Amino acid sequence: MSRGVVLVTGASLGIGAELARVFARKGYDLALVARSRERLDALADEIAATAAQRPLVFSADLARPGAADDLAARLAQANARVEILVNNAGFGLIGPAGALSRAEQVEMIDLNVRALADLTLAFLPDVRAARGRILNVASIAAFLPGPGMAVYYATKAFVLSFSEALAHELRADGVGVTALCPGPTASGFFARAGGDAKYADSLPGLSAARVAQAGYDALMAGRRVVVPGLGFRALAALARFAPRALVMAVVGAVQTKRGGA
Repeated sequence: MSRGVVLVTGASLGIGAELARVFARKGYDLALVARSRERLDALADEIAATAAQRPLVFSADLARPGAADDLAARLAQANARVEILVNNAGFGLIGPAGALSRAEQVEMIDLNVRALADLTLAFLPDVRAARGRILNVASIAAFLPGPGMAVYYATKAFVLSFSEALAHELRADGVGVTALCPGPTASGFFARAGGDAKYADSLPGLSAARVAQAGYDALMAGRRVVVPGLGFRALAALARFAPRALVMAVVGAVQTKRGGA
């Protein structure tokens, strides 16, 4: 009999690692994916200490074309099927689009958008057969344009739109789809994005563990969108109705403080 798993991408640290811990505590069998094999093995060993089975571990660069097919083949070889898909892998870059590396920004699109869509479509037949669930990690950035992080904000807008549409399409099949849209989170994101570490440390964000728990709870409750934290929920609602010129001026100023311009 095949092994039904929760597949978590970007599981080596931050929100992805915390999501893996939440699912493990709830008794789910896991398959963990990220580029860092060392970090994944450490997390798998930690989970195995209290779980019935050690999580499957797959080191992979999901931004690479064909990565979804390769991962599907490796899961099949391990006699595993995906019942719940958690698309967490992604990164951002702080700075004006014209000043940042073109190659890195295209890589961001490959990982945040193309890989997420490809993985979702690749594993959708198994998720549908299991009447399972899909959790896509977006961001509060999905609700507004982002001068100073233009490409990143645009990728997260795609994730939110894609997730909400899928939730509507798949509801008759008993498949739940949730977009997790956190605000600033203590997750290592700003170190990768190239922002000012001192400013990042001063942000009034939530812990990765709290964000992960909110995402899990919303997924299990069948909610389409969750923005953890009352203040961030208010900000997301305000961003939808405030004049766009004002929103962009505020976001641009914030990114400048983060080191974006």
